[in-house]
Amino acid sequence: MQIPLRQAASYLNVPERTIRRWITSRGLPVHRVNERLYCNAIELWEWALENGVPASRSLFDQARRTAEEVPPLSELVRRGGVHRDVDGNSKSDVLREVVGVLPLPPEVDAEFLFTVLEAREAMGSTGIGDGIAIPHVRNPILLHVAEPLVSLCLLRHAVDFGAVDAKPVHALFVLVSPSVPAHLRILAHLGFVLRDAELRRLLRTRASTEAIMARIAAVEKGTQGDAAREVGEPR
Repeated sequence: MQIPLRQAASYLNVPERTIRRWITSRGLPVHRVNERLYCNAIELWEWALENGVPASRSLFDQARRTAEEVPPLSELVRRGGVHRDVDGNSKSDVLREVVGVLPLPPEVDAEFLFTVLEAREAMGSTGIGDGIAIPHVRNPILLHVAEPLVSLCLLRHAVDFGAVDAKPVHALFVLVSPSVPAHLRILAHLGFVLRDAELRRLLRTRASTEAIMARIAAVEKGTQGDAAREVGEPR
């Protein structure tokens, strides 16, 4: 949830002009949406703690609620889109092509995103096995996006990602999020959904977008008995 600067000022008990000054002088994190500046509740809380600025309890409560408010994965994938026949013959080539298809705000530097995705892969492959990888930046706040999204990229050619099972990757779920708590929550949600055998089969066989989205929604809702068995949940 994005907070207008006037509300951010009330949380920190300072005038709005002080907030605007701190943006420049003390690196207070803000996001620009439709030519207006907003703060993220979690980022504002963390910044206040790190900078010794007293913050109201209501800001903490807002930040805690925000951390729990992550849209369903099916909604996140609708935002990010399903992109087919993404080209590339190497991990680096694929990542560059992937960055090119992501529906990012115009202020996000695509070359910078490519660089941080490559740096993340250098620390350890995001290939989770069975031909699937989840590329993401190590520090999501670096991108300063207003809302999270997940883009599914189905590759034209399977590519070696150094995955844990050594299988080449054919499907990437690219995660972009505005905060660390949202980032971790979405990663956990992806890990849950991608354990479903039927969803993995649909990805492997390049099924229709409608079939893939329907399966993601079904696993999320727990309406499929085989999905429940797959993830070890009681029926």
